[in-house]
Amino acid sequence: MLLCRISAVSQSVARWGTSVRRGALLHPALSFNSSRCQNVSSTEGTVHPAAAQDRTAGPYRDSVLLPRTEFPMKLTGQKLIDREVQIQQECGFAELYSWQRERKAKKEYCLHDGPPYANGDPHVGHFLNKILKDIQNRFEMLRGKQVHYVPGWDCHGLPIELKALGELGTSGLSPLQIRQKAREFAEGAIARQRAAFQRWGVMADWDKCYYTFDGTYEAAQLKVFQDMHSKGLIYQDYKPVFWSPSSRTALAEAELEYNPQHVSKAIYTTFALATLPPKMAEAVGELGSISVLVWTTQPWTIPANQAVCFMPNAQYSVVKRRDSSQLLLVATERVSSLATLLSTELESVGTFTGAELEGGVCQHPTIPRKEVPLLPANFVTMGKGTGLVHTAPAHGMEDYSVASHFKLSVECIVDEEGRFTELAGPELQSQSVMGEGNDTVISMLKAVGSLVKEEECVHSYPYDWRSKEPVVIRPSKQWFINIASLKDKEVLAKVRVIPESARGSLMAHLDRRPYWCISRQRSWGVPIPVFYHKETGEPLINKHTVSHVAQLFSEKGSDCWWELPLESLLPPEVLKKVSHLNYERGDDVLDIWFDSGTSWAAVLEGEAQADVYVEGKDQIGGWFQSSLLTSVAVQKRAPYKALMIHDFVISEKGEKMSKSLGNVVDPNTVIHGGEDPSVCPAYGVDVLRWWVAESNVFSEVQIGPNVLNSARDSINKLRNTLKFLLGNLQGFDPRTQAVDPKEMHYIDQYLLHLLRDYSMKMTDAYNDFGAGRAIRLLQAFITRDLSKFYFSIIKDRLYCDPEDSLGRRSCQTVLEEILDGVTRSIAPILPHLAEEVYLHAPGHNEGETLFRSGWIKSSPVWRRPGLEEAVEGACAIRDSFLSSIPGRNAAEYELTIEIEPGLLFELIESLQDEPTSSYSQLTELMMSSQTTLTSALPRDMPADALISNGSFLINLEGGVIREDSAYQVAAVHTSMARCPRCRRYTSDSPDCPCPRCAIFLF
Repeated sequence: MLLCRISAVSQSVARWGTSVRRGALLHPALSFNSSRCQNVSSTEGTVHPAAAQDRTAGPYRDSVLLPRTEFPMKLTGQKLIDREVQIQQECGFAELYSWQRERKAKKEYCLHDGPPYANGDPHVGHFLNKILKDIQNRFEMLRGKQVHYVPGWDCHGLPIELKALGELGTSGLSPLQIRQKAREFAEGAIARQRAAFQRWGVMADWDKCYYTFDGTYEAAQLKVFQDMHSKGLIYQDYKPVFWSPSSRTALAEAELEYNPQHVSKAIYTTFALATLPPKMAEAVGELGSISVLVWTTQPWTIPANQAVCFMPNAQYSVVKRRDSSQLLLVATERVSSLATLLSTELESVGTFTGAELEGGVCQHPTIPRKEVPLLPANFVTMGKGTGLVHTAPAHGMEDYSVASHFKLSVECIVDEEGRFTELAGPELQSQSVMGEGNDTVISMLKAVGSLVKEEECVHSYPYDWRSKEPVVIRPSKQWFINIASLKDKEVLAKVRVIPESARGSLMAHLDRRPYWCISRQRSWGVPIPVFYHKETGEPLINKHTVSHVAQLFSEKGSDCWWELPLESLLPPEVLKKVSHLNYERGDDVLDIWFDSGTSWAAVLEGEAQADVYVEGKDQIGGWFQSSLLTSVAVQKRAPYKALMIHDFVISEKGEKMSKSLGNVVDPNTVIHGGEDPSVCPAYGVDVLRWWVAESNVFSEVQIGPNVLNSARDSINKLRNTLKFLLGNLQGFDPRTQAVDPKEMHYIDQYLLHLLRDYSMKMTDAYNDFGAGRAIRLLQAFITRDLSKFYFSIIKDRLYCDPEDSLGRRSCQTVLEEILDGVTRSIAPILPHLAEEVYLHAPGHNEGETLFRSGWIKSSPVWRRPGLEEAVEGACAIRDSFLSSIPGRNAAEYELTIEIEPGLLFELIESLQDEPTSSYSQLTELMMSSQTTLTSALPRDMPADALISNGSFLINLEGGVIREDSAYQVAAVHTSMARCPRCRRYTSDSPDCPCPRCAIFLF
C-alpha cells in the first residue's frame, strides 16, 4: 500500500508539480544553506557587465536573448521629479478616489482623518501621518473595498487667532474682525497643506474636504451639543479649571503640555494648631504649642487656604525638633526623610491615626483671626512632603472635591491675567502669582515665623500648548461636560488598539480626567449657543434655541452669531414666552477639542463608526478621547473600531526637531531638493514613502540624510530587480503566450508556489498595518527567492533557449507573474514606481492603470502537494554538492547523485527522465555540466571525485507519509568543453556550440 501511495504522489508531481507551504515540510537531516544556493550572484538578478559582454561576443552575439527594456534603473534630480508628476497625471491619481467611490463594491473601508491644525506649513509629522493612512487606504482599495476617506482641517482656536493677528493683538478689534483675519490665515495654511498632501500622492476626496469652520460642520457639532445638553451632560458651574494667563482663557487637559524641567520655589511652612484634636489634647496637650507642617510647590496659593488634609488610614506623629524644641505634626512615614531635610533630629512624643486628627483646627499663617480645619482626604499621599496637604479649593482639582464635600468656600483671589485681586489683600494685589506675588507670600510667611524651609524643586508642570507659558488653576464660571458616566471602559475594550501596549495609556488618560471644560473666552471658534438674562445672569438654553442656532449656522455660518440681531437668533417659540430685550448673547466659544471631537457626526456616513482612526500618540488624551466621549454620549459606542497610534519624528541624532537646533526636515526640500543638490538632493516622494513604511512607527521615528540615502538605495535595488524582470519579458504577451502551470518546468511551478506564499504574507502584513513587515517580506523574497535562487538558475534558459520554446515561455510566464505580484505588493507604499512599472509591463491595454486593476492575483492552484518536496529535496542535494566545492564554479562539474530507492528517489526522478542528462530540470537546478541519477554510485568512480552525503525528510499529507531518505553526491571535473554561445560546459570542442545551441543556430 505504501508503494502505491508513493507512486501516486510521484504521478501527481509529474502531472501538476507544485507544493504546499514552503518550509512546513522541509526537515533536512543534513545542515545546509537555507538560501538554497551557495556561491551565486547577489546582484538582484542583473547580468554582470562582463558576463553580458562575454555572452554577446563573437559570431553568436545576436543569437543570445539578453534583457532589453527602456525602464531606467534609476532616476535622479529633475528627471525624477518630472517623472513622478507625469505619472500622477497619466495614471489619474487625482481621479482615483472618485473612481473607486463610484464602482460597485461589497464592502466599505472607512479611515476617518484626524484633522491637522490649520496654522502652518506641512512638516514631516504630517507626512508620516498622511502616508501611513494612504498606504492602508490604497491597500484596501486594491483589495476591492470602497474606501471612505475625507481629509479635514481643524480651523479654530487660539494659535490661529494669535498668528493671524500677529503684533496687532485683539485691542480695538471686534469679534467679527478677529474672526475674518483668523479665517483668512487658516485658509492660507489649508491651501498649502492640501497642495502638499496631493503632491505626496495621497488618495482622498479632495473636492469634499471637511473644515471645522464650515457652517454645515458647525451645525452638526451643535446637534451633538444639543443631544448632550438634553441628557444633562453639559452644565454650567463655578469650579477650578486650568487657566492660561498668557492666553486669558480656560484650557482642557488636552491643551496642556507638561514641562518636566519646570522649577518651582517649594516651601515647608507651619499652620499652628489653634484647637487640638481631642485625642491629641489628651496625650500631648501639656507639651506646648503644636504646628502642622505642610509642603507646597505653589506658595502663592497659601492665602487661599481653606483646610489642611490628612490621610484617614495613615499614622501621624508629633515630633520635637532637637535644634529648637518646636513641636510639629507630620506623617510617621515621613519623619526620617524630614529629619534629613531639616538637618536635625526629630523625637517622637506622640503617635496618632489619621482618623484621630479630626476635630483639629489650625490658625491661618497669613490671615489673622482665620481658622481652617483638619479634614480627611483620600488623595493625600506619602511619596513627598509631610503627609499633610495644604488645601486651597479655588486652585486645585482635588482641593475642590474636598470643598464640595465639606461645604468650604471656593473664593478666587487670582484674576484672568494671573495676578492677585484685591481679595488677596493690599500687600499682594496686582502682583503676578507666578512671579513677584509668589515671592511676597514667602516673605510674609517668613515674617510671621511660619516658614521652615525654602528650596528649588524641579518637577513636571502644565504649560499652555499654544503660548508655551505656565498655567494656573483658578475657579471660573464655565461650561462643562460631566464625563463620569461616559468613562465606559467596556466600550474601549471592544476597540482594537495598535499597538496593544497603548491601551493602558488610553485608559489612564480617561481615568484621571475629572471633567471636561468646554468653554473658551475667545472669538475664533464655534459660539456656545446660550443667552443670559441681563439682570440675573441666568442662562437661556434648550432644544429650541440650540436647534434654531444650528440651522442658522448651517445656512449662514457661525459669524451670524455676531451679525444677526438677537431677535433673529432666538426661535419664534421662545420669543412667544420671553422678550429678547431682557437677554444678551454669550461670548464664549467651544473648546476646539469639542470641535474636532464631533467630526464623526459631521463626516462619517451611515452608522457613524469608522473602521480606524490613525494618529500620533499625542491624541491619546486629545482627539481619540474627545471623539470617544462625545460618541459614547450620543450613540453609546466608540466612533472607531480600531485605533492605530504612531510615535513622533525626531532627528537622526535622536533630538526633537527644533528651528534653533537647525535640524528641522522640510518634506518639500526632501522631495524637490535644496539649493545645493550635492547637499540636499531631490529624493522624490517615493523615497519618503519608503521611509515611512520601513520605520518602526510605534517608537520615535528618525529622519536624516543617512536614513533617506538608505531608503533611496533600497528603492534603486528594487528598480534593478524590476528592470531585470521587464528586460526578460521583452516581446512576451501573457495574454497569448503564457504557459499553463501543468506544462511548466517544476522550478517555475515552485516559484509560483513561493509567489503565492509571498502574496498571502504580504496581505496579512498590510491587514495588520505592518508596512514595515511588508518591506522585509519584499526584500527577503527578492534577495533569497529570486536573486540568489531563481534568477541564477534560469538565466541560461532565458538567454539561450529558442525564443518560443516551451522552457523559455514557461520561465517568462512565471517572470510576468512575479513582476505583477511584486509590483502590486509595493503599490500601496510606492504608487509612483508601481504605476511606472505597469506602464512598461506587457499584457495591458492602453490607458489601464495598476490601481484600477486590483490586488495580487495569485491562484490557489499554485499550491499543489508534492512538488515542494521534489524541488527542496533537490536543493538540499545541491547545497551538499556546493559545500564540497567552496569558491569554485558548479558548472565545471559532472554530478552523480545516489538516492536509495524510495519516495525521494521518485520525486527527484520526476526532474530528470533519463539517467544522465546535461539539459534536464535536475541539471538546471544543480547548475552543473551534467547530472546522473542512480540508486547506487558506480564502483569505478575517479579517485579525485568529491563525495558528500546527507539525508532529507519528506513529510506529506500532514504527516501521514513521512520518509527520511539518504543520498550521496559525487562531483568530478567535467571533460566537456565550454560552449562558445551559452558558456556552459556541454560542448565537445571549445570552438563548436553544444548540441542545444547547435540546434538553435543551424
